Amino acid sequence: MLDLMNQSQSICTSFDKQSEKEKSESRHHLSASISVARFLLRLGLPFRGHDESQSSTNRGIFLELLRWYGDIDRDVGSIILENTPTNEMMCFPNIQKDIVDACAKETIKAIIEDLDGDFFGILVDESKDISHEEQMTLVLRYVNKEGKFIERFVGIVHVSNKSAMSLKKAIYSFLSNHSLSPTQIRGQGYDGASNMQGELNGVKTLILNDCPSAYWIHCFAHQLQLCDDLAVTNILNIVGASFKHRDLLRGHQAKKLEEFLKSGELHTRRGLNQECGLQRPDDTR
Repeated sequence: MLDLMNQSQSICTSFDKQSEKEKSESRHHLSASISVARFLLRLGLPFRGHDESQSSTNRGIFLELLRWYGDIDRDVGSIILENTPTNEMMCFPNIQKDIVDACAKETIKAIIEDLDGDFFGILVDESKDISHEEQMTLVLRYVNKEGKFIERFVGIVHVSNKSAMSLKKAIYSFLSNHSLSPTQIRGQGYDGASNMQGELNGVKTLILNDCPSAYWIHCFAHQLQLCDDLAVTNILNIVGASFKHRDLLRGHQAKKLEEFLKSGELHTRRGLNQECGLQRPDDTR
């Protein structure tokens, strides 16, 4: 009680005691961390390293890129990493996650503004992640103000089960959280699973009951994947089951290779386009 009554120890007083120089350095420090995080997010690169200790030669892309930033900008280098108090480094995993979460919110906000309350289609799929939790991904498809066709990934939602009703509620909840109405849906794209495109109780049917204009088509990416899987399986079964078929395939491949070399479509040198056994260990390059 005495500590709380002591105004000299209050948080507000501590903030007021900070000099303008300290406030400016904190802003520059945070700005550097945000800039590095945005760069990694744009390229889809990992943040963390296997060993992030100061003795490590590779502390992960985030810390190494932040250090590089400090090397080329001495004003930033003088206030980051080891040159700042340990409680103000702004590069710990929790800080990185906070920055990523803020970037994600701003990105989705920009997508929603670009949508501008117009109609859109949804692409939905679900899968287990590495921790064996069921995750549902949601993608929006729409035409922007410039008349260009846009497809944007907007989020991942954890779902407790894969029933059609649970997935529908998760989709509606996500749209509602971002001020989007299910009545704006004008297209649905799913895989061929019964819980997604079932005629009676699939997600497709449940949404069509609410939004008759939300027409469904089978996701083209899943159709292509099914075709590829079927084609590869048939080739393996046909060629792999017969030595005669393998010899015919090798002969055809050698003939085609010779034609490509003569026409200049492929080039050759020692070890290139080699199918037989390797001569030296170095040939594995």
